[in-house]
Amino acid sequence: MDTIWLSGAEWLAVLRIGLGLWWLESWRHKDKKTWFRGGGIGWAAGIAEKHRWGAVRSGFAAVVSPRPRLMAYVVAYAELALGLGLVLGLLTPAALVGGLVLNALYFTLMIHDWAEQGQNSMMALISVTGFFGMSWQTWSLDSALGWFA
Repeated sequence: MDTIWLSGAEWLAVLRIGLGLWWLESWRHKDKKTWFRGGGIGWAAGIAEKHRWGAVRSGFAAVVSPRPRLMAYVVAYAELALGLGLVLGLLTPAALVGGLVLNALYFTLMIHDWAEQGQNSMMALISVTGFFGMSWQTWSLDSALGWFA
């Protein structure tokens, strides 16, 4: 493979790190005080209640709505863990798959919002590319530790 400036493996690492920074920004821009008091989950509940797919409405009502505070922490700290894992290249395959799952959930909940669809589909595409391109081979703790060789 011919590339400009960096090797193919290094470009995949750049993509992985960029995705990690995107997840860290998702964590950083949250108003934590409001978020952890259920504000973010309350907002999502309003979207889920009006969702066009019954499975989303019932799934949200069964899993998320009964425990808004816990789910607020799960979502926020999942984003932080994904960001750190991808930037540092630590447990990278798990972070890429976890990010793909979270993006799929976000994409499904926000199916009516074109901006959210674009963001989540691009993040999912980067996760798939990073996974199948084995982006943990370069500039990662996984590589330094000899994991996932």
